[in-house]
Amino acid sequence: MFDTVLVANRGEIAVRVIRTLRSLGVRSVAVFSDADADARHVREADTAVRIGPAPAAESYLSVERLLEAAARTGAQAVHPGYGFLAENAGFARACADAGLVFIGPPADAISLMGDKIRAKETVEAAGVPVVPGSSGSGLTDAQLADAAQEIGVPVLLKPSAGGGGKGMRLVRDVSLLADEIAAARREARASFGDDTLLVERWIDRPRHIEIQVLADGHGNVVHLGERECSLQRRHQKVVEEAPSVLLDEATRASMGEAAVQAARSCGYAGAGTVEFIVPGGDPSSYYFMEMNTRLQVEHPVTELVTGLDLVEWQLRVAAGEALSFGQEGVRLTGHAVEARICAEDPARGFLPSGGAVLRLYEPQGDGVRTDSGLSEGAEVGSLYDPMLSKVIAYGPDRETALRKLRAALAETVTLGVQTNAGFLRRLLAHPAVVAGELDTGLVERVVDELVTTDVPEEVYEAAAAVRLEALRPREGEGWVDPFDVPSGWRLGGTPKSVAFPLRVQDPVEYRPRGTHTVTPDRVTVTLDGVVHTFAALPDGTWLGRDGDAWHVRDHDPVAASLSGAVHAGTDSLTAPMPGTVTVVKVAVGDEVAAGQSLLVVEAMKMEHVISAPHAGTVAELDVKPGTTVAMDQVLAVITPVVTAVATPAEEEK
Repeated sequence: MFDTVLVANRGEIAVRVIRTLRSLGVRSVAVFSDADADARHVREADTAVRIGPAPAAESYLSVERLLEAAARTGAQAVHPGYGFLAENAGFARACADAGLVFIGPPADAISLMGDKIRAKETVEAAGVPVVPGSSGSGLTDAQLADAAQEIGVPVLLKPSAGGGGKGMRLVRDVSLLADEIAAARREARASFGDDTLLVERWIDRPRHIEIQVLADGHGNVVHLGERECSLQRRHQKVVEEAPSVLLDEATRASMGEAAVQAARSCGYAGAGTVEFIVPGGDPSSYYFMEMNTRLQVEHPVTELVTGLDLVEWQLRVAAGEALSFGQEGVRLTGHAVEARICAEDPARGFLPSGGAVLRLYEPQGDGVRTDSGLSEGAEVGSLYDPMLSKVIAYGPDRETALRKLRAALAETVTLGVQTNAGFLRRLLAHPAVVAGELDTGLVERVVDELVTTDVPEEVYEAAAAVRLEALRPREGEGWVDPFDVPSGWRLGGTPKSVAFPLRVQDPVEYRPRGTHTVTPDRVTVTLDGVVHTFAALPDGTWLGRDGDAWHVRDHDPVAASLSGAVHAGTDSLTAPMPGTVTVVKVAVGDEVAAGQSLLVVEAMKMEHVISAPHAGTVAELDVKPGTTVAMDQVLAVITPVVTAVATPAEEEK
């Protein structure tokens, strides 16, 4: 076993790898950018090395700086985690050239399976069924469009490099092909540095099933069962579970053998995942999609049902050990479900969010596990992936695991940053999910049922209760002026409770009407006989309950009017999220049509297109490519077209 391992990643996966290194007595080396100088993974490692400024291209994606860090700390091996350089064949080769062991598959296997086009050709030759689609690499936009029309819409555009749903576009209208191809190339180039695309037939209402494989350097390959990953938004997984309720033992064995053959076809070693698309009505008709040549985000559910530590086995295989068990030694016991906690605001269309983590509680124990890179005080920015943590629950059966996970999400508190925890809790209670009737489009179909933009009255009641409590004189402060008591007493009038101007979305003037109990970290209010308890900051600016959180601001109408913070105006285009402007398609003076794409803002590897609210002229343009913007910052102003209305006399002429 190695003495020292460098973890070439950040966030929850770096913390996860460090945990196993510590259990094995292996010294861990963390790396960090300037944005992560005080991050949790830095504090939990045995030592840490700064590798550059905040942008990933100058830090976590810099092969040279990572190798320098390994050399300075005496690391013998490098664990890449997932994302960043985890599936970069050049990095694997550079590690080998530097005398370091890359804890992952051989560079040739990464290169082969990282090219989705070559990967499909390779596994197809090994007898693994593949999704019908385009053939050949380096297709032009016109060739992709021709292939799409030949296959017939709907089709799926996919980057040949990378994964995680980045750059994937579902196209149902042939007339949109050109725009979608351009957008897919742009996102693929930004995410993977390679804009090569392929196109595949879209299978309606498919299920996404993946098989975990484990191979050593001695010719042994086994599979560790499947994971159901069909609950997705924008082609990004949000909930995963093991095993899948869809598969019977015969189909599980057949898919597992196909995954083993796929791994053998590329000379694989280490932990990897073979992903299949499965028609829900015919599970036996499965198709290979791709192979992820790394540890998967959802690996904990496999660990819980097999009892294996996959990171430990990655280390053992990389150190030259052979697997100590064969396929007959793999047993699946119980059920596990994982939910991904991301920095995004469901009430704002799941746009990325950010800010400082002001209050944090992450459940652990009694069949619940949280893998996280968070700590109180951590700053969540827009430079890296929005996933913050994962909450995983295990039980003897699916019903128990789901119930435990819903309860764990209700206990999860992340004040200061909006997350999707409450949304995920409601998703896991949806009848289709409870029944196991899943497909990759389910979340999009039911999302409106699970997201509400309404602010419950009890949120305002709790926020007002904290502010009211702050106004009350404290015992021991001596004589109290009666006019300082917030009783609502008025000369010659009926007492009224104190009104507080508050704002979560639209400004309201709220008068508390219930009873309440306030502590530094919790507020309980009773309204109409119902008790509501919130996690809270001492000043009541953030409140949390059942995984949801509300940022309650004190509203100053005069200041808001002067700053334009209440409404930017229908002519103004504002940033929907903190991020970076990547594309500007217009200039001041240009005439634009209603709905025309004008700008693109990117945050946390996600693009958001800013379109014209109406036909008009670009009167102001305050940004250019590369401009960093804050949420709600004005980007441009579109002066509407004024249509002259003819008078009756003019109409007669």
